[in-house]
Amino acid sequence: MDTIGVGLIGSGYIAHYHARGLAEAADVEVPVLCSLDGKAAEEFADKYGINDVTDQINDMLGREDIQAVVISTPNKFHAPYAIEFMKNGIDVFVEKPMAVSALQGTEMIECARKNERILMIGHMWRFDTEVNYIRDIVQSGKPGDIFKTKGYGIHVNWGPAGWFTEKELAGGGALADMGVHAIDTARYILGDPEPKEVYAKISTSFGDYEVDDNGIVVITWETGAVSIIESGWWHPHADGPEAGTQVFGTEGYASLFPTFWKKKQGDNPEKIVPDMPERKEHCDQVMYSQQMKHFIECVRNRIKPVSGMTEGQTVLRIVDAAYESARSGKVVKL
Repeated sequence: MDTIGVGLIGSGYIAHYHARGLAEAADVEVPVLCSLDGKAAEEFADKYGINDVTDQINDMLGREDIQAVVISTPNKFHAPYAIEFMKNGIDVFVEKPMAVSALQGTEMIECARKNERILMIGHMWRFDTEVNYIRDIVQSGKPGDIFKTKGYGIHVNWGPAGWFTEKELAGGGALADMGVHAIDTARYILGDPEPKEVYAKISTSFGDYEVDDNGIVVITWETGAVSIIESGWWHPHADGPEAGTQVFGTEGYASLFPTFWKKKQGDNPEKIVPDMPERKEHCDQVMYSQQMKHFIECVRNRIKPVSGMTEGQTVLRIVDAAYESARSGKVVKL
């Protein structure tokens, strides 16, 4: 089996999860890291046994020992970097959100198709055991027709700093940072329906920055189901953790985090609580490792990724529509 060479772009918090995931994947080498973090980048490279460190993207384009890259940069650079690598015959994994706008997402998709490249987006909750348990329950039809979901992407009593709060670099605030997890998780559980309408109220309530830290988004899907998505930073309380989702059906109810489901049986619904692997932390390394193994499999065997460009672009369309709705005060039709 041929070894896949993967270059890492960025050495921040999330890059550690990807580096550990790559280390667990079979027949993978990481020969180079591109980062502007200076000494921190050198320490990152030492930790994961990466021989070369550069601060220039162009240094990576002509290397024969790289077949793929993992992009973990501020959102502004997702599209331009991904497009440049794909033009040069390199497959791309890019952190969520896919880009800062659906327009950029379209450019990425066109480039991937033209150059026959793999383009995978980091919606990692699709690789979580509990998420897939609830998805399987919903897709089995046991809860009946789904008419409503509620999902959460909220930081309680804290929020990020740095580029996350700079609109030019991030594109948006808590909705682009945390809300996308709740949106994609709800859509995945529902079987990836197409969005038809979006209505949103979005504000900045906690910080002196030009991005949002509070939002409520209402999505109407082609199935008729409606998803309520809450996003935020610094909130004093959240009804559920990141990606936590409640699913309401005509014959039952399903909950993700805590994970269980209820079967409608007259006045005494039956509650089923599955045995699940112990989580070391809520955003556990396991799902990141599964995500990276899947990416490598897609690169090696030319398989369409589970969380590919279509899924990433759909989330971008919803986020764009939410910001437009918040500005206009009107429902946006997709």
